[in-house]
Amino acid sequence: MIKKRILIMGAAGRDFHNFNTVYRNNENFEVVAFTAAQIPNILNRKYPASLAGKLYADGIPIYDEKDLKELIVDLKIDDVVFSYSDISYNNLMHKSALVNTAGANFVLLGRKETSIKSTKPMISVGATRTGCGKSQTARRLIEILIENGLKVVAIRHPMPYGDLEAQRVQRYAELDDLKKYDCTIEEMEEYEPHIVRGNVIYAGVDYEDIVRAAENDPDGCDIIVWDGGNNDFPFYVPDLHLTVTDPHRAGHGTKYYPGEVTLKMADAVIINKIDSAHPKDIDKLRKVINKMVPDAVVVDAASPISVADPSVIRNKKVLVVEDGPTLTHGGMKLGAGTLAAEKFGASEIVDPRPYLVGQLKDTFETYPKIGKLLPAMGYGDDQLRDLEVTINSCDCDAVVIGTPIDLSRIINIRKPSTRVFYNLQSIGEPSLEQIVEEFLVKQNLQVSLEEVVH
Repeated sequence: MIKKRILIMGAAGRDFHNFNTVYRNNENFEVVAFTAAQIPNILNRKYPASLAGKLYADGIPIYDEKDLKELIVDLKIDDVVFSYSDISYNNLMHKSALVNTAGANFVLLGRKETSIKSTKPMISVGATRTGCGKSQTARRLIEILIENGLKVVAIRHPMPYGDLEAQRVQRYAELDDLKKYDCTIEEMEEYEPHIVRGNVIYAGVDYEDIVRAAENDPDGCDIIVWDGGNNDFPFYVPDLHLTVTDPHRAGHGTKYYPGEVTLKMADAVIINKIDSAHPKDIDKLRKVINKMVPDAVVVDAASPISVADPSVIRNKKVLVVEDGPTLTHGGMKLGAGTLAAEKFGASEIVDPRPYLVGQLKDTFETYPKIGKLLPAMGYGDDQLRDLEVTINSCDCDAVVIGTPIDLSRIINIRKPSTRVFYNLQSIGEPSLEQIVEEFLVKQNLQVSLEEVVH
């Protein structure tokens, strides 16, 4: 039998999961290579033999996606499996055209082959685009579950940018674990809020091993929350799926892959940020949801902004630092920091572009529409140094930190700064709380008040 030769296009996440669930130990295929995009500093590596399985004693090389056409020809590729998220349909099909022109098939794997079933009840959180508000939704969801007396374990969409073998299964239960696993800023932004709320969070590379570890967590596990990444659909079979949408990008749920999948599979759709969006955009989004998922429950929600010290902003020229992925492949033109600067009376938002150094210059060349905001890029020590130098060189009075973590804990900001905070708040009915409590009744997961007290 002639094996099909496979190349998997990825960005250090869904690509490895697709390999593990569909191709690892599958004698019908030979995965010849991965390609990498979106994430810096992950090229020229291998998917290690210890993760790749018995058919790949030497591991699998990872190449730069820019060489895709040549790789298809040189490696005699039959199928190219596209495996990353938050890409417009237009760009997705341009990639398909390149692959088909080079002679290979362009493959998109679906939920049936790539979703793992947990032995525990699972609620998943996804979104139609990066930056819709999955993180605060997952945080509020977990708070509701804990308030109901449940032991909650979260599993986060992968961000394995370091030693893949060492990152096979990662368990985060205290802040020191962030240092233990040498986390990037993007990882810390997602893991730290869970840790400080008192629940354990898992992540890594092998999501079969991860879910089995989570089910048997030493601190106990009644229910699992899948905290999704970008606009990807879950790696697991959810018992309840929540999709977060953003009226600032009202039509994007039907224009970006795989956000439309995430939307169409929703049991409940959350319209977030209605406190900052224009009413006409909210109405537009409602029409999209009603057309795409007419049977889904719709929850109105806000993400109200607060800051640690408003006086740092008021009447000051401020540099706004926002969540990196939201501004880059998420394509947002504003974030929590921008809203805080406007709300608390900054006299000016300073343009960081004249002060950029190192890899941050490359980021703005790749994503020229970022504008006057500074993405908190920190995938490695070099990027952290570039971020620190850029911030401290900027001609501003103060820094507004719109990232989910305290950036000043990681880099030395030599200017007055203040953090922005935002949490999900349901508005009206049905509320997220009602949806979760109804789900717990159906799953027979109600815990008596006496049990909660003791």
